[in-house]
Amino acid sequence: MGGWAESFGYRGFWIGVIAMILVVTGSNIAVQYPINDWLTWGAFTYPVAFLVNDLTNRTLGPAVARRVVYVGFVLGVVLSIYVAGWRIGLASGGAFLVAQLLDVQIFDRLRRSAWWRAPFVSSTLGSALDTALFFSLAFAGTGLPWVTWAIGDYGVKLAMALGLLIPFRALMPKLRSLEQAGA
Repeated sequence: MGGWAESFGYRGFWIGVIAMILVVTGSNIAVQYPINDWLTWGAFTYPVAFLVNDLTNRTLGPAVARRVVYVGFVLGVVLSIYVAGWRIGLASGGAFLVAQLLDVQIFDRLRRSAWWRAPFVSSTLGSALDTALFFSLAFAGTGLPWVTWAIGDYGVKLAMALGLLIPFRALMPKLRSLEQAGA
């Protein structure tokens, strides 16, 4: 790789990390604000983490995507504990780490299939795991309606996985041209 490609990879890595930290921290704040017994505001922000992960994986590869997950995990947990409390921060961190690493693995296995299959399937399965882990760890035993929040949250994540295919597809030519410009 030439200097520009390495620079793009370095910048792409840090853009991914910063995006992950913002999405995770913002979602951990938003999840504390219920809309009703079926949804919290976090349901609408967290699915963007899968978009960030999938774009990183598609453009920079699974090894870089995993590094973005690891660094985003550490920094996201620390910041989330500070802004949302230890229980939400740790639950979010654990769910995030496992679900995002699953997303990387599934995406990589499906990357050569139809353009939409890898991001949709990996986000759908990663979201299911994330939702089950996060809501049970963060809210079980609190008296809050965490089961219905989890159901509602997963429904929104499915819709968002479908809807986020639009920006994924729209960004692919731009990211590909940036990647090829340095090759």
